[in-house]
Amino acid sequence: MLERLIYFLITAVILLVIALLHVAYLTYAERKIIARMQQRLGPNRVGPRGLLQPIADMLKLLTKEDLVPYGVDKPIFYIAPFISLVCAGTGVALIPLWEKFVISNINVGLLFILALSSLSAYGVILSGWASNSRYAFLGGLRASAQVISYEIAMSLALLSVVLMAGSLNLIDIVKAQIYSPYKIYLIPQIIAFYVFIISAIAECNRVPFDLPEAETELVAGYFVEYSAMRFAIFYLAEYFGMVVMSALAVTCFLGGWVGPFEVPYVPFFWFLIKLYFLLFVYIWVRATLPRYRYDQLMGLGWKVLIPVGIINLFLTALLKLIF
Repeated sequence: MLERLIYFLITAVILLVIALLHVAYLTYAERKIIARMQQRLGPNRVGPRGLLQPIADMLKLLTKEDLVPYGVDKPIFYIAPFISLVCAGTGVALIPLWEKFVISNINVGLLFILALSSLSAYGVILSGWASNSRYAFLGGLRASAQVISYEIAMSLALLSVVLMAGSLNLIDIVKAQIYSPYKIYLIPQIIAFYVFIISAIAECNRVPFDLPEAETELVAGYFVEYSAMRFAIFYLAEYFGMVVMSALAVTCFLGGWVGPFEVPYVPFFWFLIKLYFLLFVYIWVRATLPRYRYDQLMGLGWKVLIPVGIINLFLTALLKLIF
């Protein structure tokens, strides 16, 4: 029992450090990649080639004055950022880097991650409501409508994978891909993959679906009244969500840690390569596409992605029944 507890704690600490490093340097990578796409330099002052910029940003936000506006609902105002962060970051505990390295290998891991991603919206909604600001409140309302819409499409896409694998356990889903004739579920479930990726971008409030924090319309949206480290926590939750959603896509559609050949001493090599590619897609989309109007955003979710997800799920069930 003691050995199992020690193993669990060591695994949790290692995975948390890896996740935090990825989140910190994902901000740096995003700024450098977008700068290159826009023919700019990006961060280049702090450290060699700007590599210490995330540390400088963290120190700056930690030392800034934390201002609380008059009239806010203080208990909810204080706890809302941490709700978003905990719900977004806890999903890391269920993602298997490889078969023998996962903090919590539960039978309903996929369902648990979907539940956590739904709960993270409460932090956004509560922060907008508790801020005593109409701008923030409107951003929170937009977030609730957006998350409800795209959660349905995302769930339908993942249900197609569950039908093929016959399990909600993430390790079992990866193993089912290994023994399938396709090796990865991206091939038979290409439609579900596209539905999932679009829904994941909307779920993380990323461009072009960043309406809840549309700076041009809502002055930073639901967290307009936050400052210093509380302000940074919302961005931390957003980048954690990007990492978790990309890791979930790798696990469910791209074969997880399995690759064309084994890399000695680095069993999670292929997992990280696939993860970095999907994170690059997030950044690429942000640098390329303009923001949707709100009616376009909702129309895409309800009129396109959800019907496509239902049809794909029906066809998957029918083919599973026949073959």
